[in-house]
Amino acid sequence: MGKNVQIEIMDTTLRDGEQTSGVSFVPHEKLMISRLLLEELQVDRIEVASARVSEGELEAVKMICDWASRRNLLDRVEVLGFVDGGLSLNWIQQAGGRVVNLLAKGSLRHCVQQLKKTPEEHIRDIIQVVEQAQSMGIQVNLYLEDWSNGMKDSPMYVYQLMDSLRSCPIQRFMLPDTLGVLNPLQVIEFMRKMRKRYPELHFDFHAHNDYDLAISNVLAAVLSGCQGIHTSVNGLGERCGNAPLASVQAILKDHFNADTNINESKLNNASRLVESYSGISIPANKPIVGENVFTQVAGVHADGDNKNNLYCNDLLPERFGRKREYALGKASGKANIRKNLEELGLELSDEAMKKVTERIIQLGDKKELVTQEDLPYIVSDVLKHNVEDEQVKLKSYIVNLAYGLRPMATVKVEINGKEYEENSSGDGQYDAFVRALRKIYEVTLGRKFPVLTNYAVTIPPGGRTDAFVQTTINWGFEDKVFRTRGLDADQTEAAIKATLKMLNIIEKEYETKE
Repeated sequence: MGKNVQIEIMDTTLRDGEQTSGVSFVPHEKLMISRLLLEELQVDRIEVASARVSEGELEAVKMICDWASRRNLLDRVEVLGFVDGGLSLNWIQQAGGRVVNLLAKGSLRHCVQQLKKTPEEHIRDIIQVVEQAQSMGIQVNLYLEDWSNGMKDSPMYVYQLMDSLRSCPIQRFMLPDTLGVLNPLQVIEFMRKMRKRYPELHFDFHAHNDYDLAISNVLAAVLSGCQGIHTSVNGLGERCGNAPLASVQAILKDHFNADTNINESKLNNASRLVESYSGISIPANKPIVGENVFTQVAGVHADGDNKNNLYCNDLLPERFGRKREYALGKASGKANIRKNLEELGLELSDEAMKKVTERIIQLGDKKELVTQEDLPYIVSDVLKHNVEDEQVKLKSYIVNLAYGLRPMATVKVEINGKEYEENSSGDGQYDAFVRALRKIYEVTLGRKFPVLTNYAVTIPPGGRTDAFVQTTINWGFEDKVFRTRGLDADQTEAAIKATLKMLNIIEKEYETKE
């Protein structure tokens, strides 16, 4: 193909992404996401808000623009504005912004039926706002809203609009599939027509995912000469959302050899931050960023990976700041279990491996999830001797819960043969338990205590109230993140079991450092 094509990425998580039902970022969250997108991920541009929405939005844009101007990034911060006689421009200027993404009508129906204007009147209004923006020192990009339907139903209107505006000081013409109605063949046809007719202009493509075709349409747009793509983190957006940033990056690089400025190793961080702030969970099987996408379950796959990465493709987890995991369950073979044991530094004989494999298959049949952290305990249980001694043991605990009072916990633990006791109040029974433990570690022992980063409770299928409860806890400890699980009929007890597993893991780490 010769020289790789350079594609510009504009991320609209903070504007279009925030139009996801139930999502609203507070100003400091918008600032944190902006910093991550521009400084770490190296996205070319970000669209952070719509003009004239609210006072809170104005405050958020002011914060972002103030931060961006101090770092020489202000030209990469964009705000959606409207053809409203200059009201949006004044709002953007007040916020300290320097770029407007002006929303014009890209289909005759929208122009005539929504605006109640003739094409000539709409063009005149657009030119007036563009001229005013130029006099205010505000750069203009132009959205042709509903461009996809415009090209399907009224292409002569689209061309009339473009012919009138092509010589205006408009940096980019942004072509959205506003209602997500296009397929890749139509994108190729329409984008090629635009590029052929207006070869000197810069075009962005903005996909929506209503038919699950956003990613395919992005690739089609780039193949047809489009120079910029709009994305959102995790594909957030109105209705079915936008083209997900991580998937767009992987597809452009691997299937088109296109160059972007994106730092792939930060994609997972961005995904988790936006998941946390938005409250919208990432599906476990979402490409690139889903929890399970770099997890091999079948033992034959682990065996193949041992033999020259036979089951790997170009989507290597390390590329995206992640690592490959080998799930443990009824489909696990010896190779899969051995991979996990290797990472833990454990070696077993063939006979021992056979017994451990059988035990994991039994657990898998019961729908229980088995993690790498559980393995030493399974090995210990199966072989009936302490492959890993429990250096931290729970001797006793009492949790009091009374109406109108904060829960209290008294905890006694044995650490390396020595007993310690503490008590604490908390916001819940488990919180009180962890606070008491934290006192033992931080106050009595003068050691660090891990940070709980995620806590999830699941009930195995069946829905019975007397079913086992599985508590999964993610911990952060000295730049490492790990996960432990506990299973019990009582939720607090399940969480306590998961916590004790965690304490034994860090005890091992603490010992090796001494």
